[in-house]
Amino acid sequence: MRRKARPTPAELGLSAAEGRVLKDLRTPQRIQEFIVDGLKTNFEEEGDTLRSVQGVLKHRKAHCIEAAFTAACALWLAGEPPLIMDLEAHRDSDHVIALFRRGGCWGAISKSNHVWLRWRDPVYRTPRELAMSYFHEYTNKRNKSLRTYSMPIDMRRFPIDGWITNKDDCWEVGAALCDVRHFRLLTPAQARALAPRDATEMRADDLVQYESRDRKRARRY
Repeated sequence: MRRKARPTPAELGLSAAEGRVLKDLRTPQRIQEFIVDGLKTNFEEEGDTLRSVQGVLKHRKAHCIEAAFTAACALWLAGEPPLIMDLEAHRDSDHVIALFRRGGCWGAISKSNHVWLRWRDPVYRTPRELAMSYFHEYTNKRNKSLRTYSMPIDMRRFPIDGWITNKDDCWEVGAALCDVRHFRLLTPAQARALAPRDATEMRADDLVQYESRDRKRARRY
């Protein structure tokens, strides 16, 4: 059942109300609008979380991987494969995005409190091309930090109670995403030669969508 191409909300363990919210998101663009404007940023001010889709809909907050779970679930309900990609960084946080295809090219649905790591139009011929579109702006202070990417991960490989209806945090699924094979985006020599960001780029970090009581925290998400 969990491999069904177009399940009903009930088959995924969602309530009628939860199903209505997600099934109304009929296109990747509408899903993107929902995760950035319909969900506030989860700053994890009371400790780390990895909420399921139901948890996100209950709290109406998400960070990147929680939003990716939600986007993947909405894609699945719309009859598209629930695919995500894990981006790994050096001395920085991972970023997780949901993937979709149009005309044989890849696009991405993504939540970030900054403008840099969000939506990507479906114009990228390969998953690697798509991952590289995040490279220049994926930074930790002055340094470009993105190093590896995973191939598309089909979330139907995981039980629905692991990431859709889990009442607790989805740490097991999160760990499994980290264990998926990742591919290097640049060589060690290229990494050593990367140019640091300039002062104007650094000032742009102050532009965020949602503020937190902790200003520094708002700029980490």
